[in-house]
Amino acid sequence: MSCEHATAAGGQTAPQEFEENNLSEVKRVIAVLSGKGGVGKSLVTGSLAVELARAGHKVGILDADITGPSIPKMFGMSGRHAMGLGNLLLPEISDHGVKVMSSNLLLKNETDPVLWRGPVIAGAIHQFWSETSWGPLDYLLVDMPPGTADVALTVFQSLPVDGIVIVTSPQDLVSMIVAKAVNMAEKMNIPVLGIVENMAYVECPDCGKKIEVFGPSKLDAVAEQYGLEILGRLPIDPALAAACDTGAIEDELPAGLLPDALAKVAGLPEHVEPTGSDDASA
Repeated sequence: MSCEHATAAGGQTAPQEFEENNLSEVKRVIAVLSGKGGVGKSLVTGSLAVELARAGHKVGILDADITGPSIPKMFGMSGRHAMGLGNLLLPEISDHGVKVMSSNLLLKNETDPVLWRGPVIAGAIHQFWSETSWGPLDYLLVDMPPGTADVALTVFQSLPVDGIVIVTSPQDLVSMIVAKAVNMAEKMNIPVLGIVENMAYVECPDCGKKIEVFGPSKLDAVAEQYGLEILGRLPIDPALAAACDTGAIEDELPAGLLPDALAKVAGLPEHVEPTGSDDASA
């Protein structure tokens, strides 16, 4: 039987939803997406994970950017490798308790290229969800690869994604980038929680004036055009970039960086367990 979403996305039959193993209990899944690369999806993913963990939640990150993973380095996991428990993988755990599964944790060296074709990459997403022992998690954030191709289709068709956070930057292509992400979300029938603008400005260290390096922001107009809620604007911050490069985001991330995005994600309801089989047998 064909799937209308797959037909709309190119005519291929959609994969079935991946099963969750009995050593995982994930309550909410949030994907962080953009229509192009280089806008800071990993920064937004990492920032939300750190802030949720600081608030006392159990948090994990599934790094779906298989060929360009950056989450392990950001969380100080360079050189670490995921271990196994029976037939399942164990995610690495950061110094402050954030669980991470990424292709870089499976490579001998983190600089080794991932030379995998589409079906193998889709298989990695299955492994990171169905064959990884996540344990109890309040939130699993999925750091998506650029664009709306194979991996995005696999994630949205096969994982129980509760909502999408779109990340963009203040450039002329912003409207088209957001449109791609919004249209994909609509085809996949997944709600868009809102939009975050990265690299919105740089703050003068002397006078505190906000300088829009890439020109005036188009965020308000784009958000209105597509009916999106604005979840925050992130500055260009060399200190934060350095913290990500040195694996110190958990210690160096300023508190309250994305309060609206955090509130939106934190407000998502938990998954409701199906009651069909038990009720029928009763």
